[in-house]
Amino acid sequence: MTQPALFDISSKPYSFLSQIDEICSWLQSMDSDTAMEHINRIREKLHQVSPMKSEPVDFVRWVKTDKIQSNDYNPNKVAPVEMELLAHSILSDGYTQPVVTWDTGETIEVIDGFHRNRVCRENEEVRDRVKGYLPIVQIKQDREGRNDRIASTIRHNRARGKHQIESMSDIVVELKKRNWSDTRICKELGMDEDEVLRLCQITGLVEVFSNSEFSEAWEAELFSEDDFATLEEGDII
Repeated sequence: MTQPALFDISSKPYSFLSQIDEICSWLQSMDSDTAMEHINRIREKLHQVSPMKSEPVDFVRWVKTDKIQSNDYNPNKVAPVEMELLAHSILSDGYTQPVVTWDTGETIEVIDGFHRNRVCRENEEVRDRVKGYLPIVQIKQDREGRNDRIASTIRHNRARGKHQIESMSDIVVELKKRNWSDTRICKELGMDEDEVLRLCQITGLVEVFSNSEFSEAWEAELFSEDDFATLEEGDII
C-alpha cells in the first residue's frame, strides 16, 4: 500500500507534523469545552487504529463530572484523613490515574476511582483546575454485566488491599444469588473457598447454605423409664 504523501517522513520538515501544529493552533483558539470535545474525538480516532486498542488505558478522555455517577456496591471506604491526603496528592501531583468507568448509554458509572471522583466534586481548587472534568477510561465491552462490573471493582480494591469485610460479604451473597458458583467467585475476586464461606457467614446461616443440599434431619427418640432401666454402664444415648 502506497504511503500517503502527508505522512512521508523522508521529507523535512515532516509535512504531517506541520499539519498537527495547525490543528493544535486551531484547538487553542477554542474555549475549553469545545476544545476538549474535539480532543476527545481525535484521541478516539487514534485509539481505533492503535496497536494497543484492546487496552482501556490506550484511550483516556476527559468527561464532565455531572455525567458520572457512583456505583451502589463499592465496599471500599476511605477515612477522612486519607481523603485529605488524596486531595493533597491530586493538588500536588495532578491526576496520575484515570477513573475506570462503564458507559450505560445514559450516564457513566464508576467502576474504580470513586474517591478520585469525590475529590473533583468536593474540592473547589481541584474542580476549578480541571474545569469540572475527570480523566476516565472505559472497561472492556465484554465485561459490562453487573456481575462483571462488581468483580472488576473488587479486583481493583483488593489489588490495593482496600475493602470492607461487611460490604464484601453483601457482595459475595449477591453474586451467589445471581447464580455464581463458589468456584467462579474465587476465581473472579481472587479469594479461596474458606474466605467465601467466612464472608457468607457474616450475613447469616440462611444465606451461607441457601444453595447447599442437606440430609433429612434426625428425629428425636424418646426414652421411657423402662428403657433407662435396661441401660448398662458405658452405653451411649
